[in-house]
Amino acid sequence: MNASIPVYRADGRLYDHVTERGLARLQAAGLVARIVRHRKGHINRAILFARPGEAPLPRTAYLGTRYSFQDHLEHGLCWDLKRLGGDRWGTNYAPEEVRPLFLQVVTGCLVER
Repeated sequence: MNASIPVYRADGRLYDHVTERGLARLQAAGLVARIVRHRKGHINRAILFARPGEAPLPRTAYLGTRYSFQDHLEHGLCWDLKRLGGDRWGTNYAPEEVRPLFLQVVTGCLVER
């Protein structure tokens, strides 16, 4: 089968698309660090070893959603929610100008019994 298999560098950038035969040659040369397979067994992608001067993909904590950010406290890092007004350091999660819109959405979601 001539399926095109994506091959990625160690830093996560796409290196090339190869066939299964080409992937076998890369493995024989000792360049493949990991092969990711689908649960049904076919190959999804391959990841190469880091080359000299190439930084590997950094391992980080859970990235969070766009509604949260990592807050730097004196004792370490923690996740906090972003405020609707864009203010990062206040305690007001819903500024006065957006509260009517918020209440309109909430009341629209209520179901009468």
